[in-house]
Amino acid sequence: MNIFSLLNEKTVLPNLKAENKAEILDKMISSLEDMVPNGEIEEIMEAVFERERIMSTGVGKGLAIPHGKASGITQTYAAFAILKEPVDYEAIDSEPVNMVFLLVGPQSSNNLHIKMLSRISRLMNNTEFRERLRNCSTADEIIEAFKKEEHVALNG
Repeated sequence: MNIFSLLNEKTVLPNLKAENKAEILDKMISSLEDMVPNGEIEEIMEAVFERERIMSTGVGKGLAIPHGKASGITQTYAAFAILKEPVDYEAIDSEPVNMVFLLVGPQSSNNLHIKMLSRISRLMNNTEFRERLRNCSTADEIIEAFKKEEHVALNG
């Protein structure tokens, strides 16, 4: 499964305005509404917010990778945002976050979930790639950047 294939124009938010972590998560999870089965958005919200209560998913370098697993969904969903202004996210390096990659999967697919989180983390750890993403202004450009970067990572 490719990361870029999980993203689309509705789930990529190139200039997200948000005041705090809760607003970021709320807007990103809401971007999944058209794809997620009825009533599952609430379960996804609970799973992601619960994970944040346990420990912040602000991984440093201006990046957060919020994630969660919900029993009512049968496939993996993702959203990506570049924030208009950096937001305090209680990141491990205490720096504000300006990019957020949300990953939500079925309760039953633990291995895939961990594999995808690892792949996202590896891609997003690349400073040049983060710079390229920052220079994107549309959802299409961002998806294309992920597609190219994943191709390089897999075949490089």
